[in-house]
Amino acid sequence: MKNILIHGLGQDNQSWNNTNMYLKENGIDTICPNLFEITKNTSKDYKMMYNAFSDFCNNQREKLNLCGLSLGGVLALDFVKEYPEKVNSIILIGTPYKIPKILFKFQSLIFHIMPKSTFEKMGCSKREYIILVNSMSNLDIAKNLDRIKCQSIIICGAKDNVNMESAKLLNKNIKNSKFKVISHSAHEVNIDNPKELADIIYDFWKDNQ
Repeated sequence: MKNILIHGLGQDNQSWNNTNMYLKENGIDTICPNLFEITKNTSKDYKMMYNAFSDFCNNQREKLNLCGLSLGGVLALDFVKEYPEKVNSIILIGTPYKIPKILFKFQSLIFHIMPKSTFEKMGCSKREYIILVNSMSNLDIAKNLDRIKCQSIIICGAKDNVNMESAKLLNKNIKNSKFKVISHSAHEVNIDNPKELADIIYDFWKDNQ
């Protein structure tokens, strides 16, 4: 079984470092791809990122345990819908049930005035980042959730008010999924409370190998 941690929008693979450290202490090895690295030879819209992510996952010989935060959760959902036979389990953290279009438009305006260096640290240009965000505005995340048959757990930070309702809707619409709230954390649970997150991931993966 391969365990894959998928970072969120505004993060990179190093955002998992502390969570990964705790998982390794419990004998869990993971792969943490940088989404901007695996798409470095393509455009950065969502469709191309998903295609690159799908190729990355399908190149793994074993079945997969996918754990994604925000954008990473959306990618995990799309992959398990298309390749259910490839996925053993999914963990969705701070993942939207529907794209908040007004919030995305507001964020896009903010991104235009942010310095280029902010985006370069993640491995992409400002223009590429804005293209990615804009390309996600019409995604239908809630579509075909009934196709998901694997073991699933939905996680949300206790202070992530934007995504708490989405987490509950995902839990309601993904059959037999579990729901967990991480204390002392907002949206970036892997940064805010990596220890509690790692404990939940460990227990879930241990029970679903």
